[in-house]
Amino acid sequence: MKTKFFTLFALVLFFSTSCLFAQDADKFLGYWLTQDGDSQVKIFKAKDGKYYGDIKWLKTPNEPDGTAKLDKNNSDEQLKKRPVLGLQILKSFEYDAKDKEWVDGTIYDPKNGKTYKCFIRFKDGDENTLLVKGFIGISLLGREVIWQREEKLRE
Repeated sequence: MKTKFFTLFALVLFFSTSCLFAQDADKFLGYWLTQDGDSQVKIFKAKDGKYYGDIKWLKTPNEPDGTAKLDKNNSDEQLKKRPVLGLQILKSFEYDAKDKEWVDGTIYDPKNGKTYKCFIRFKDGDENTLLVKGFIGISLLGREVIWQREEKLRE
């Protein structure tokens, strides 16, 4: 009888803790204005349980001739033809509940065509401000930027 009670208690504790971590992990879902205010990224959770982010708005979505801005700085010739609007720039992030950050993902910078390792966390616990750090090698070397939460898609 004690074994059944202990097993049931352990299962309840496990599932309730898992739900709390999932709630924390999902707090950064939504729309974020990037550091220069020239693009908006929507962060979402995919079926694989990881987090991704797509560019959903650009301050200047077109070139002066009216054509869509393309990923022209990409080193892959085939990818240079894809539009920047709609581009997935955040890939495969997982939530680290201990450190309260999203880790093991990458960020792509269409301004220079490079992909970096990345981690993301709330700046000073403020759930409306993200600290996004891209780096090569170790995280001590890299660039930090601040993104601000937005309630909805910009038009």
